Amino acid sequence: MLDRLNEALAHVERHLDAPIEVADLARITLTSEYHFRRMFSALAGMPLSEYVRRRRLTVAAAEVLAGERTLLDVAIRHGYGSTEAFTRAFRAMHGIGPGEARRTGAALHSQQRLSFRLVVEGSGNMRYRVVEKPAFRLVGQRARVPLVHEGMNPAIVAFVKGIPAETTARIEALSDQEPAGIVNVSDLLGEDRSEGVELDYWYGAVTGADVPDDLDALDVPAGTWAVFESSGEFPAAVQYLWRDVFTQWFPSNPYRSRPGPEISSVRISAGGTHADAELWIPVERTAG
Repeated sequence: MLDRLNEALAHVERHLDAPIEVADLARITLTSEYHFRRMFSALAGMPLSEYVRRRRLTVAAAEVLAGERTLLDVAIRHGYGSTEAFTRAFRAMHGIGPGEARRTGAALHSQQRLSFRLVVEGSGNMRYRVVEKPAFRLVGQRARVPLVHEGMNPAIVAFVKGIPAETTARIEALSDQEPAGIVNVSDLLGEDRSEGVELDYWYGAVTGADVPDDLDALDVPAGTWAVFESSGEFPAAVQYLWRDVFTQWFPSNPYRSRPGPEISSVRISAGGTHADAELWIPVERTAG
């Protein structure tokens, strides 16, 4: 899988001056467009679109400094319809406009070419199981919140604190199947998984029961789920588990992610510093 990802990166390099289709990259890696975007974001630490933008502006900067093409020619060559649009993008990355950079020979920023390689850290086996789960309903309360990669998410903390204890008890009582009890769910998060982008956060229960009028509900179709277990410091154990699933498990197993909610069931110690967690990721088996 890593070899195919590096082939996809080579394809990106060859087409920095042309449209880059995610479908082509997915074909090279023998996976879906959805999974390729997710995998790239997890491995690279940035969305594919951001990497392509930064690589184009890095190459464009070299052409600006070389002075062999007009700024308009450089702009059009790298997908910008005008020098104004190119100047805005150039300044956002390099902190200086292309004209000034050409005149002064200023030092500019560079996005280095990425390559992926396997690093064996000896962290032990990842505990997982694959579950074929019938259709179910997620019932609870929902909020639109920003994504936070590390540490507590203040928006989620404030949202959960605002849920009355009586409502929490009613939600928990609806739980009648795995994953049991109160669950935390992320949904409708697109390809751009950078810090601060928004997602639907659910504080709810997995159930087959009817939905009370005052609670939100999401019907989830039947499908395959990979279930991962982790135990450690809270909230790092949960956040690192998600990272490890996409950077270690998927490249080594014949599955890919599919659209759907990501569900975590977390049991926190009395002191609030330790957690036992399960992470449910919707998956599908890859061909071959």
